[in-house]
Amino acid sequence: QVQLVESGGGLVQPGGSLRLSCAASGNIVALRTMGTMGWHRQAPGKEREWVATITTGRSTNYADSVKGRFTISRDNAKNTVYLQMDSLKPEDTAVYYCSARFTYSGLEWGQGTQVTVSS
Repeated sequence: QVQLVESGGGLVQPGGSLRLSCAASGNIVALRTMGTMGWHRQAPGKEREWVATITTGRSTNYADSVKGRFTISRDNAKNTVYLQMDSLKPEDTAVYYCSARFTYSGLEWGQGTQVTVSS
């Protein structure tokens, strides 16, 4: 059994920056099977949407809406994935969820962290 815990959300003004973190913990054997990690978000009244993913080899992909503003990274030694968010816009306001794929348990999700971009 593994758990994903996000942190770093909050209130920021338009044009500002935030850095989200997501740490995986739990069964050591399971953690060793962790593969691609990612971030998704869900705005009020909207469906959850994909934001970015990063493989174990650190290949990255981004949604067009965040490309050039967000940067995903990971520290495999710490079982942690990060999302650096710059030039934030009001439309980035959402609950942000991290995800990680494990060999035996499949796709696991964190509980989410709120990001609000407002003046």
